[in-house]
Amino acid sequence: MSNVAGKAYGMNVVTPMRPWTTWINQFLFMVARCMPDFLKGLLGLSLIHFARWVMIRRDQWPDLGQGKPQLANDYMLFVSNFNGTWDQYIDAFSDGIPNGLDLFWYSSIKYPHSIPVTPFKDYIQDNQFDTSYYYNATPGSAQRDVKAALRVAQGLRRLSVAHAEGPEAFAKAYREAMTGAGGHQPLQNMLGWPGYAPIASTDTDEADRNRAPFIRGRTPTPPFA
Repeated sequence: MSNVAGKAYGMNVVTPMRPWTTWINQFLFMVARCMPDFLKGLLGLSLIHFARWVMIRRDQWPDLGQGKPQLANDYMLFVSNFNGTWDQYIDAFSDGIPNGLDLFWYSSIKYPHSIPVTPFKDYIQDNQFDTSYYYNATPGSAQRDVKAALRVAQGLRRLSVAHAEGPEAFAKAYREAMTGAGGHQPLQNMLGWPGYAPIASTDTDEADRNRAPFIRGRTPTPPFA
């Protein structure tokens, strides 16, 4: 799958909006930015790397040589990167911020609400576009793995300072860093192996294996023989 890289899945969803309702969504997003607690349920989902909603007016689509698009609706682009399966992500979204989702997609045409979850999944699937190329800088790491690595890096920098102060200072700083006695999160809980990334699909490998006997040792036939 082109939108899967290691443990991460990249999602793109484009939904149409009536132009006269676009300002409602703009107002709702302004309120959400001014009230961070509104997104507390979203921020608490540790499987999400990134999520963003972008409104694109019907006259803002680029002309890449195909001519200026003549559209009847504005559109909202939702992009996200997350760990886990597609179903797990949609379920977590629906459980975590159902009211927030209903507000963010308030103006989208035929939006069915986030609860019950089955119509919501159908709506997302019908409006989702797979990416043709998806790059992930840390394919073997989930969101928690990346955060843990950053905290370990900060801890090592603190230990390097203590090392210059002598063995006793370093030993004390090391114990505090590992156990969290120094007021920081204990590093001993962040040194685990992240594990293997899940396999999205084995279809390609199986297809190569099945056609291998027909390809090996075969002499290419001239196209006009």
